[in-house]
Amino acid sequence: MEAKANSFLGEEPIGKLMRGYAVPCIISLLVGALYNIVDQIFIANATYLGSYGNAANTVVYPMTVIALAVAVMIGDGCCAFVSLNLGMNDRATAKKSVGNAVVMSILSGVVICALYLIFMNQLIAMFGGTVNQETFDRSREYFFYITLGVPFYVFGQAMNPVIRADGSPRFAMAATLAGAVVNIIFDPIFIYGTRWGMMGAAVATDMGQILTAILSVWYLVHMKQVKPEKGDFRLSGTIDRRVLTLGGTSFLSQISLVAAMAAINNMIRKYGALDPVFGQEQYAQIPMAVIGIVMKFFQIIISIVVGMAAGCIPIVGFNMGAGKKRRVRLLFTRLLLYEALVGAIGLVIVEFFPRQLIAIFGATNESSYYTDFAIKSFRTYLCMLVFACVNKSCFIFLQAMGKAVQSTILSMVREIVFGVGFALLLPRFFGLDGVLYSMPVSDVLTFVIALVLILQTYRELREDAPSVQKPAKGEST
Repeated sequence: MEAKANSFLGEEPIGKLMRGYAVPCIISLLVGALYNIVDQIFIANATYLGSYGNAANTVVYPMTVIALAVAVMIGDGCCAFVSLNLGMNDRATAKKSVGNAVVMSILSGVVICALYLIFMNQLIAMFGGTVNQETFDRSREYFFYITLGVPFYVFGQAMNPVIRADGSPRFAMAATLAGAVVNIIFDPIFIYGTRWGMMGAAVATDMGQILTAILSVWYLVHMKQVKPEKGDFRLSGTIDRRVLTLGGTSFLSQISLVAAMAAINNMIRKYGALDPVFGQEQYAQIPMAVIGIVMKFFQIIISIVVGMAAGCIPIVGFNMGAGKKRRVRLLFTRLLLYEALVGAIGLVIVEFFPRQLIAIFGATNESSYYTDFAIKSFRTYLCMLVFACVNKSCFIFLQAMGKAVQSTILSMVREIVFGVGFALLLPRFFGLDGVLYSMPVSDVLTFVIALVLILQTYRELREDAPSVQKPAKGEST
């Protein structure tokens, strides 16, 4: 009988596999996060842009997340589906899913780009860009040029997990890293040198995303395990539904974040106008700029968390497909511990070093109100970071096990019911501070639900399938 593709996923020590798959994935996501973060750092430190540019970056950011949501739905869903099929030795279906993912990502990128260009002003207003005229103008400039790169962004981000599923996590990392390096090189040139402002930041980002897309195309032509053939690019309703279902959690975790950001940005605009300080025209953009910065730090932490969990998707999928539940349980235990540790480190940073964090984003060029509100925001908004990290890893692990429904429901409860609900409710009682309270309250309540699912998952993973061999040497349970 033909040996299963990627059979080493069911044989090598769990720790070694986690390092090999999770680390490149973490770096890939961190580098991806750097696109927007680097833009914001350079924008914030350009005196002719300042907090207005920062606020504009915050307004446009949710639109990039929408594009990312579609990309990861296709990419992560394909990654999980490929891994499950390779575990069952069904290479033909795995190849067809890759071909379908390529087509879906190209079509999605083009459609999103067109919709953004048509509804640009409405979208900017929806995400709080009308806080003042200067912020609106800079948001429109930045959004227009960012939109031109959306098709390349969606394709590159969708192919990244597909490349990992093919057994090349390092190439996936390198493709994303190369694009980020281009962005970092050209951001200061276009912002400080040519003084292209928001357009310069966006063009530098587009150049990096185009390079990542080009490298992804090169890899698709040279895939190792699941190189699609001509017929595999014909869309299949059955396969596409399965891919999109498995990627549903990744989509909802991103798109629901957009809903939360829309609620938060609008509550900031509404209740900031009632604040004695931020109700003044010259300070109106500060809360939106600051919350955007806090979210960027949170994005760094979550990139590590999601990268660690998403990097394990091929390992989980293969071992679940092969019936090796003991290995999956061991991986789950280690993942939860590592995710909690990441959250604890992040918590120490935001509670003890918020002033140093905000200094990176141009605080020296702003009023004391900017720094004071930023310190308060870091310490309050992210005070339950440990729970947030564990919750996120639980979402993704359930997805990797093929439990799309449970994973999707939990993600929706966190981001839509709690995330949006409390962002709209708490400011009614606590004003602008209520926006800051919404995240920790949501994370605590979500953890209570996640804990039930974690214990249930452990019970289900208690026994291996009868035909499965004992774990490799050195793997304790």
